[in-house]
Amino acid sequence: MRAVVTGTACLCAAGDSPQAVLRAMTAGGVCPNDGRTLSEKLLPFPVFTVPEHFFPGGRRHSAHDTLVLAEAVVRQAVLQAGLDDDALRDAGLVAATTAGCSLHFLDAYAAFRGGADAADLHDRDDYFSGNLALELLPVLGGPRLTVSNACTSGADAVGLGLSLLATGQCPLVVCVGADALSLVPHTGFARLTVASPEACRPFDRDRKGLNLGEGAAALVLEGEASVHARGVSCLGHVAGYGAASDAWHLTAPHPEGRGLARAVQLTMQDAGCRAEDLAFVNAHATATRENDRIEGSVLRRLLPDTPVWACKGSIGHTLGAAGALEAVLSLAALNAACVPPSQGFSAVDPEIGLIPTTEPIRRGEPFALSVSLGFGGGNSALLLQRGDA
Repeated sequence: MRAVVTGTACLCAAGDSPQAVLRAMTAGGVCPNDGRTLSEKLLPFPVFTVPEHFFPGGRRHSAHDTLVLAEAVVRQAVLQAGLDDDALRDAGLVAATTAGCSLHFLDAYAAFRGGADAADLHDRDDYFSGNLALELLPVLGGPRLTVSNACTSGADAVGLGLSLLATGQCPLVVCVGADALSLVPHTGFARLTVASPEACRPFDRDRKGLNLGEGAAALVLEGEASVHARGVSCLGHVAGYGAASDAWHLTAPHPEGRGLARAVQLTMQDAGCRAEDLAFVNAHATATRENDRIEGSVLRRLLPDTPVWACKGSIGHTLGAAGALEAVLSLAALNAACVPPSQGFSAVDPEIGLIPTTEPIRRGEPFALSVSLGFGGGNSALLLQRGDA
């Protein structure tokens, strides 16, 4: 599977465009906020928040907040791709979210747990905002899918977009991942004892867990015929996708990382890519003890000479948005031929033996791999190719 990328956009704590985010990451000054500044109900664990002015009218603390983020990046990506309403009428849409689904917000969750009708606690707009694919781009006439597959959702949305193109169901697809911060996952990760009380440290010896973040990213994918017919520019390619399940544990990866290894291998095979063609790997790297240990071991084994970039130290873990957001950032880094440093890393963990990027590095290879791991044993990987390759 292969698709041309003609539009991208992103929004997160580090910036409101791929280039702005890379600049902020390179400068190394992105810090999480005290979660209680967002809501007095949040526990005292740092979070990476999108500035409040991106929520016109203020936050609703419902699925509508996620819809607002998704709409912002979809508009930008569609504009960059030069798509008008006529071009969009045959387009497909795949939207990814986890905390954006209605039951991941406190009032709806409490109603569900108490046996009440969650819809009674929200107006209609808030409740149906949880199905992003139905709410975004009403002009679209093609297939619409909403993916809620834990933290691989954003990568899986792009993979499903590739499938829609490969099977000829539509000439172009808009893929988007989005999640606003929510009390339910924030509290849930704390209860799992994987939330860090300080800024997270991906792959670091002294890492204490993850910081949640919020954000959104969108990619417009097209087949070659559509690109030639419209005469638009190529920003790059999604050159491969692979997914595999651990079938091991509800919240922990397989001890040997079998599912992740399989997903990486499938993705590389899908694109016919060799390890020496990779500029870098954008790791999932949540800064939790087990995820980083297992993921780091797999990457050292499969791709021992490939630089590893761990970007969640600058943006947090954006859950359902992560796979799409990190794919957009990976493509931007490829096109800039420069990989940013991994904020938060300072000391090598002898159990892993992996040192992520600690300063900007120049890389000219044409491909980058972006990997995602999720609850339920999900593992997904995307292979990105730079625009001029």
